[in-house]
Amino acid sequence: EADTSCCASCGSAEVDGIKLKECTDCKSVRYCSDECQKNHKPQHKEACKKRAAELRVEILFKQPESTNLGDCPICMIPLSLDLPKSNIMTCCSKVICIGCSHADISRDIDSREVETSLNLTCPFCRHQLELTSTDEGFGKQFYKQRMNRLEANDPVAMCQEGSEQYKKGDHQ
Repeated sequence: EADTSCCASCGSAEVDGIKLKECTDCKSVRYCSDECQKNHKPQHKEACKKRAAELRVEILFKQPESTNLGDCPICMIPLSLDLPKSNIMTCCSKVICIGCSHADISRDIDSREVETSLNLTCPFCRHQLELTSTDEGFGKQFYKQRMNRLEANDPVAMCQEGSEQYKKGDHQ
């Protein structure tokens, strides 16, 4: 590991008058001037290439920070912690981002005929969504599916049911 407090070529220390610049590729050595960098290049070339490749690999394989909600199963973008920016699909209990939901609705609107009715589908499982509003905002079919998922101890369905009960003011 090289000493980065002085010039790699001439050994000049960084003081008030001298500002050292690091190698732009490997960021492991520093130089006081362009001339020192040129003079040191033959000795530094191999180590620089190796370290630059290591840095590229680190950046390439660095895992993005994920939220506790995981990733959207369609676009694989991390889901926002802001719940209104994601939808829980009652048919398959998948949490999808609002972007994928919007894209699916736009696709359905663009593909329909003028005289036919709008047939919305789940963006993940392509199950046709029922638009009749019963059981406080849920179609009978989806309300029944969610209840079946609750009986099967599906954690996503439990979370959704808890959110719905909380919105209603039922905190038990």
